[in-house]
Amino acid sequence: MLTGKQKSELRGIAQTRKPLFQMGKDAISENLIKTISDSLEAHELVKVSLLKTCAITANEAAVTISAATHSEVVQVIGRTFTLYRRSKKNKLGL
Repeated sequence: MLTGKQKSELRGIAQTRKPLFQMGKDAISENLIKTISDSLEAHELVKVSLLKTCAITANEAAVTISAATHSEVVQVIGRTFTLYRRSKKNKLGL
């Protein structure tokens, strides 16, 4: 569980990053979950954006994917959300 200070620091880091993934009309698939999980292990912080054709909201997608990947939702802004999961190497130092 992240503290408010840690979430604030992660939001600052995520602000300068571009989304690594885009979700469209297919929404959440097993392949997307596996890819995001692998990316979380490599980067620890992953930003995902939803296209206008996506059938679910950003909040629903963030909660579903975070549960499937064992990560935490850092923030949801509009059609973009950010996830964090500490990797074995702890690259961000949290």
